[in-house]
Amino acid sequence: MDTEIIELDLDRLPAVVELCRRALDLPEDAAEAPAVVDTLAARAAADRPVFRLGAVRDGALIGVLVGSLSAADPRLGHVDLLAVAPEQRRRGVGRALLDAAERRLAALGAAEVLLAGNPPYYAWPGIDVRYTPAVCAALRLGYRQDRTGWNMTADLTEGSPALRSTEAAERRLAGAGITVRRAEPADLPALAGFARDTFGGAWDAELAGSLGRPGAGAHLAERDGEILGFAAYGSSRPSWFGPMGTAPAAEGSGIGGVLLRRCLRDQAVAGISAAQIGWVGPVPFYAGAAGARIERVFFLYRKPLNGQK
Repeated sequence: MDTEIIELDLDRLPAVVELCRRALDLPEDAAEAPAVVDTLAARAAADRPVFRLGAVRDGALIGVLVGSLSAADPRLGHVDLLAVAPEQRRRGVGRALLDAAERRLAALGAAEVLLAGNPPYYAWPGIDVRYTPAVCAALRLGYRQDRTGWNMTADLTEGSPALRSTEAAERRLAGAGITVRRAEPADLPALAGFARDTFGGAWDAELAGSLGRPGAGAHLAERDGEILGFAAYGSSRPSWFGPMGTAPAAEGSGIGGVLLRRCLRDQAVAGISAAQIGWVGPVPFYAGAAGARIERVFFLYRKPLNGQK
């Protein structure tokens, strides 16, 4: 029987999770399949148009694709997740799902489709280069690479620089009138306002996803009720850190390193042995503050739709 591409309702998500457990070849991705599927296929729908496609053969789900439009620019469509059962690869399943996704995105008004993370709900910046067959498939299907992203890994095992104490630094900050504490859901409006005013409006949903959710959290620094910085983790995936930001006036104070390590300590207590600092910008900061190293590298791809250039 030929492969059939169908719409997947939310009640099919448990089957999608089980497929992803088998189809995501990297163990760190397979282990977080429930969180990845929930983030991309369910939670993201509160922020943007999301669709879920399944490839079915002989009644069995053998492939899945989750796509969405960018909330910031609806001319941009995204493929957020594509997974094919290992025993069904090289049989045209991925191509059939991508073809269907491109048609859907074009119908929604997208002019381009990106194989790249669609913040604030994303599981990867792009295609991890270790998923080499996916890289080859993207090129074969007419996608062009336009950017490279990377994650840094912070070791969270005992004795790691990422877990060194922040007590002395917090006492020094307290002497300057700066309080560092865990953020609570009631802090969300002030945190979102600070992030919006200082860094633009990209982190509101990620902060909302970090506060008050199991496996996620945030810490903040403040002086006289004024927020000077924050750090968050777990918004999209339990093992991922970010976002974080420090007010320009407080840069160099050590606030960032304290907030970072407080979050990493939370993740270690939760049983996570290595944290991913996603889509990293300031590599030297994370290397110095937490001994983090560049480990995961991602290629980001794009392709025009409907013959557009």
